[in-house]
Amino acid sequence: MILLVANVSQVWQMNDMKNHLLLTAFAALALSACSPSDTPVATDSVEADTPQKTLTIYSARHYDSDRDLYAAYEAKAGIKIDVREAKSDQLLETMKAEGANSPADLIIAADAGALWRFQDAGLTQGVSDARLGAAIPSNFREADGHWYGVGKRVRLVAYDPSVVDVADVDEWADLASPELEGEICVRSSSNIYNLSLMAEMIARIGPEAAGNWAKAVRGNMARDPQGGDTDQIRAVAAGECSVAIVNHYYWVRLAQSESETNRAAADATRLVIPSFGDGGGAHVNITGVAIAASADDTVLAVDFIAYLVSPEGQSQLMVETKELPMIVGVSMPEGTEAVPEFEVSATPLQVLGENQAEAQRLYDLAGWN
Repeated sequence: MILLVANVSQVWQMNDMKNHLLLTAFAALALSACSPSDTPVATDSVEADTPQKTLTIYSARHYDSDRDLYAAYEAKAGIKIDVREAKSDQLLETMKAEGANSPADLIIAADAGALWRFQDAGLTQGVSDARLGAAIPSNFREADGHWYGVGKRVRLVAYDPSVVDVADVDEWADLASPELEGEICVRSSSNIYNLSLMAEMIARIGPEAAGNWAKAVRGNMARDPQGGDTDQIRAVAAGECSVAIVNHYYWVRLAQSESETNRAAADATRLVIPSFGDGGGAHVNITGVAIAASADDTVLAVDFIAYLVSPEGQSQLMVETKELPMIVGVSMPEGTEAVPEFEVSATPLQVLGENQAEAQRLYDLAGWN
């Protein structure tokens, strides 16, 4: 009996060993089924993809052609562009609230005076680049590279030729003439376009003469300041006034519109670019780009600006806005041939920001709300 028990014990021990070996084999098979093959794998299939760079743009512009431009640069540079569109003042307040944590890399705004506000708030940084220096004239960029002009705009007069002779409105001083009483339509003095015009006037003819001009123009208005530049042109066409202060591209867009009513408003008016009477050039402003102080890739940001002032970028930038190209050799947008020829003012555009507060003060004293 003792021998029988011993043999049974050996049998159980042998069975346990077989079971253990079977379980080990099954485990090995299962593990091999879940593990990578021993066959060599291509290196690029196991390495992590390089993260795609993103350029974040805060833009005060809102054109479909801009979106096409962004898509073209994305394809060219192999990056992604995120855009936040809002009015310039809204973007400014947003960036102030965001502080150093702002995701903005670039700021696009219409008017040097608007760009100066971002700079004055410490939200931009100065950069220099040979491509930008070669493409953009010095008077269309901030001296230390805080912002660069990429498109030009002219503030001028649209007038009714059946009421006013061009010789009566070809100088800004003419708008102060008593002969134009009740004939002028213009938008609010707080609008950045009017502030910049007054800021340059202060630099060109002095604050006293500029203030007197603002008072006289206020007295010549056909109505209280209201609406935008397009509204002023339509008011001239409707006979509410005979003279309107506007940016050139508002008139061009009306003239190029598919709407017969809009085209008729442009057809009823003519354009003249007034001088300051001092022998200098015309008041020419910009659409410009600033590199945000929070930008984490200034090389990429500068490259985007360089693209904007390339022939390809310029053509895309102007096609819908009807602004004027910043660089030579680029075809003028359709319709802008109607804009009179002009000589550009040599006044540095940062003056438009530096004199901004004084400009608003003079407008307020004149009652130009």
